[in-house]
Amino acid sequence: MSLETLAILALVGLCGGFVDAIAGGGGLLTVPAFALAGLDPVAVVATNKLSGTLGTGAATMAFARAGRIDLSEMWPSALSAALGAVLGALALPFAPREAAYGALPFILVAVALYFAFAPQMGESDRRSRLSARAYAWTLAPLIGFYDGVFGPGAGSFYTIGFVTLVGFGLTRAVANARLANFASNLGSLAIYAIGGHIVLAAGLSMGAGQFLGSRLGAKAVLGAGVRLVRPAIVIVSCLMALRLATSASYPLHDRLINFAKPLFGG
Repeated sequence: MSLETLAILALVGLCGGFVDAIAGGGGLLTVPAFALAGLDPVAVVATNKLSGTLGTGAATMAFARAGRIDLSEMWPSALSAALGAVLGALALPFAPREAAYGALPFILVAVALYFAFAPQMGESDRRSRLSARAYAWTLAPLIGFYDGVFGPGAGSFYTIGFVTLVGFGLTRAVANARLANFASNLGSLAIYAIGGHIVLAAGLSMGAGQFLGSRLGAKAVLGAGVRLVRPAIVIVSCLMALRLATSASYPLHDRLINFAKPLFGG
């Protein structure tokens, strides 16, 4: 790749890392950039895991240094998310991708509506419905598996689980979601690396940008808290849903049109 292309990837990574550290969904920017740079579809997914691991790792370090992550409490969630992602990456050739991508826009819109209208979503922890350890061995590996197979919105799914089930305040939930997301990125990255699908120069260039952008995003979250995170998750979830519903790679819109034609005499 030319130096110009690598520089552009680094710049996109900077923006994607900033968004991802706040609300998840950095892949909205990074995945199309890798595709436009000429990577084949498998290399796009694999290389995006490399850059995403660097970005989520940077955000995790920033939140941990700020005291927002208790590693002694959260390591089981990280471990189970990583194991789930390993299984997800191994299951990739057999996964019903079209069905999953068809459902994703609706799930992401539901996430956006929850964060937009759910009451009492602040910085204070609330009564938990599920202990952190129970979350680690139930929901975390499922989201990790999803991250290994598909990926879009995984960070938001970790966050909403920590908020609604474990009872974390929003900033604490975002911080611990970055740890879980880092672990699941790392787990699936190991499988893709063994398969030899990573384009190293592209991944490291994008990853350098994501590393810096994620640190800046984490600082923004620590400074602004719920005032920034809540609207950001709503916006990013809606944008991800829109992209998945309209992209030629995910033919949901074609299926909806075909479904609606008989209703209108088409």
